[in-house]
Amino acid sequence: MEKRELKQTEKKGINLQDLLLTAVLLAAGAVLKFFVGAIVNIAGMKPNFVIAMYCMAIALIRPKVYYSLIIGILAGAICQFFPGTPYLNFASEAAGALAMGLLIYIPAKTKGKKVFLTAVITFISTVISGGLYTVLLFVFIKSDPSAMVAYVPIVLGTATLNAIIVGALYVPLLKALKKPLLDDETTTEEKTA
Repeated sequence: MEKRELKQTEKKGINLQDLLLTAVLLAAGAVLKFFVGAIVNIAGMKPNFVIAMYCMAIALIRPKVYYSLIIGILAGAICQFFPGTPYLNFASEAAGALAMGLLIYIPAKTKGKKVFLTAVITFISTVISGGLYTVLLFVFIKSDPSAMVAYVPIVLGTATLNAIIVGALYVPLLKALKKPLLDDETTTEEKTA
């Protein structure tokens, strides 16, 4: 019998499929934020679909950290088309995407832990993005810092909603893309090769 070896190649960049997936998810996030975000509002908290979708893109394609940063900057550019304080989203979305890009490589041994970890990382990334946006907003508006406390439940609520969205869609999208859930799993195509 001949010994089978799986060859692993290092990712040298984003392939076309990952680039298209990122573009589709960011576009879907923008459309959902525009239409659904205006409708869904639970006590002042609503999901930020742009953040949820760039977190989903980073979780699915697991790019190098600097690609995650680029995805965040693109998400910040998309946010410029929505009402709010201009240019703050560049910094906040870049920070959120960078956090997601760094934390997504935390290993998980079981499928359940991987899904939970992805949701938790999305929560953390959204808190970083929303928190930085809030701080920058108060720095540039020069408002009373004690008013910032009112934003804490909004940021935490948005982070919770984003974590639920990403946690619910993560496994179905992985299956649709035929990607393994755990790093040490092989796909059906790799098993038959």
